[in-house]
Amino acid sequence: DVLLRMHSVGICGSDVHYWQHGRIGDFVVKDPMVLGHEASGTVIKVGSGVTHLKPGDRVAIEPGVPREMDEFCKTGRYNLSPTIFFCATPPDDGNLCRYYKHSASYCYKLPDNVTFEEGALIEPLSVGIHACKRAGVTLGSKVFVSGSGPIGLVNVLVAKMMGAAAVVITDLSASRLQKAKEVGADFTIQVKNETPQELASKVESLLGCMPEITVECTGVQACIQAGIYATRSGGTLVLVGLGPEMVTVPIVNAAVREVDIRGIFRYCNTWPVAIALLASKRINVKPLVTHRFPLEKALEAFETTKRGEGVKVMLKCDPTDHNP
Repeated sequence: DVLLRMHSVGICGSDVHYWQHGRIGDFVVKDPMVLGHEASGTVIKVGSGVTHLKPGDRVAIEPGVPREMDEFCKTGRYNLSPTIFFCATPPDDGNLCRYYKHSASYCYKLPDNVTFEEGALIEPLSVGIHACKRAGVTLGSKVFVSGSGPIGLVNVLVAKMMGAAAVVITDLSASRLQKAKEVGADFTIQVKNETPQELASKVESLLGCMPEITVECTGVQACIQAGIYATRSGGTLVLVGLGPEMVTVPIVNAAVREVDIRGIFRYCNTWPVAIALLASKRINVKPLVTHRFPLEKALEAFETTKRGEGVKVMLKCDPTDHNP
């Protein structure tokens, strides 16, 4: 293990959901719990067996740590391990605090040209990397991203990075769609009250064809329906957003057109990739951060996220640090 002095911690929608509702699906908050799982900090102490890190190293923290070497770990899909530890998923505490202890293997040294803030953004960025890999985004792909929150935006960034020729993104909010344009979306659609089929044909007319890949980041039933209708026959729909447990979808439409529907659960093996992309300046996540608060103003930061203002709200845990 290593002991860290925390620096930057991003607030995720799931943090707000636990704070407001005390549960997400089967994960129920029964005891007081520390929130936060998008984080970076400085190593201040290392355990006796740790060789790749030393005090003073700046690191990004991967929040999911397997507790046992089970079949999922053996095949490299450790995110699916049923006993995995995960920051701020009950009953496991998160890292929105001044000092935090974590498994050294899941702390990754940041190069000098990658900031603490970028280090904290590797967590949401990883969702985009994992989703686009599962979707099979490649050179020339036409991609439809549903939902322009932080996760929709990282999927735009990664899809473009992986060679997508055109990305169209939808959302209710004009300001969020403007941010999507900033990070590289080619087309935006502000959703009003179209039917799922109408939305699908808008996507097709903007792209000039049906997309081979749809990345659904809202979990809203109508959006999943639109995702199925929009995806080209033989294409792939990846479900990233999580909504109600039971959803009504046009499954026969997907089946007879051989649209593959894939789920994702967080990510695995993405931190080294993300660090390489950030260090080489191949990807720019800085525009995602719109608000910054000191740890003392955490409540204000959470209220800001709850109101849906900006994109990513970042908390600063180190009182000695005055850099943005």
